[in-house]
Amino acid sequence: MCGTDDCVVKCSSVPCANSENDPKDTSTIINLDHGDQTMYESYWRKKGNKCDITFNGDDSLSYFANVGNAIVDDHYTIVGTGSSQLMQAALYALSPTDQLEPISVVSATPFYSAYPEVTDFVRSGLHKWAGDARTFEKSKAYIEFITSPNNPDGVIREPVVNGDQGKLIYDLAYYWPQYTAITIPANHDVMLFTNSKCTGHAGSRIGWALVKDKEVVRKMIKFMEISTIGVSKEAQLRAAKILEVISDSCLDPNMENFFEYSQSLMTNRWKRLRQVSANELFVLQTYPLQYCLFTKDFCESHLAVEEEDCEKLLKEHKIHTRSGGRFGSDSRSVRINGDTSYFAGAEKKDDKVHVPDLGSLTSVYD
Repeated sequence: MCGTDDCVVKCSSVPCANSENDPKDTSTIINLDHGDQTMYESYWRKKGNKCDITFNGDDSLSYFANVGNAIVDDHYTIVGTGSSQLMQAALYALSPTDQLEPISVVSATPFYSAYPEVTDFVRSGLHKWAGDARTFEKSKAYIEFITSPNNPDGVIREPVVNGDQGKLIYDLAYYWPQYTAITIPANHDVMLFTNSKCTGHAGSRIGWALVKDKEVVRKMIKFMEISTIGVSKEAQLRAAKILEVISDSCLDPNMENFFEYSQSLMTNRWKRLRQVSANELFVLQTYPLQYCLFTKDFCESHLAVEEEDCEKLLKEHKIHTRSGGRFGSDSRSVRINGDTSYFAGAEKKDDKVHVPDLGSLTSVYD
């Protein structure tokens, strides 16, 4: 998503600025292939020690925590090492063990580029990647990932296959008010969230799942016991403290509201990105205004935003991106990661990154 992880850009047929530059000259490179969760750093820096936690030497010695899974309404809460581990745990828990063939795993294109690898990496006999949900034969058993808002294009998603034998995993990493309007409280059988997209603390490696079925919960917990014997207590406590500070910021009028701050930041970045697209170098998606139950106002999504090979075109101008082909789409689109920490050959002054010789593109990322 633009500003934290990625946004989708389509290249027009107009050449990029500075086309006279030598493609082999790598003195200045913008690497937008990978993201890093530092966009909210200025907010957390201002919070000082509000998120500090002190650990004694005898803390967290046991494998076991002194509390069990919490029930949120009619869901069980499962904590994982980021949502990546929870994806694998959910696939394991939802895959039948009494079938001769592995169950098919699908997602509508463009899908999150990690889904195929997460599904097939260990070559499990339980599940296999089957590609685009739109072309899947719905009479067969399947698991469908529904990413909403979608990564990379930011569209609000619903199930596509709608077959009788389907099991659904809702990836709601970006379902937060700084990215999209909260139009309805999410209420699905399996829902995945991550602290990295909510607060920006990707390094804490904390995600959580809300799951209704107790047997699915049992299997997911078993998966995590075998893979990592659990989740770091220190990371859980730190994440809980950070979420407490965010909650307080929404309730205390004397505190700067985290979601209002981050939404303003996203709005500003999109405004600047649209200024770049005005010169016909890029074509950006537009999103309708929707009423948000959290902000009590109408707002626009600020999410992931036709040259035949857009990745190749941008790479010739020292901008590294990720081709739409990685997401089951086509090469006319690319995903860019809007974090400045991956700039090579850039100079940082006064908390701004100054990238030479990139014309109007510089204004998006300074």
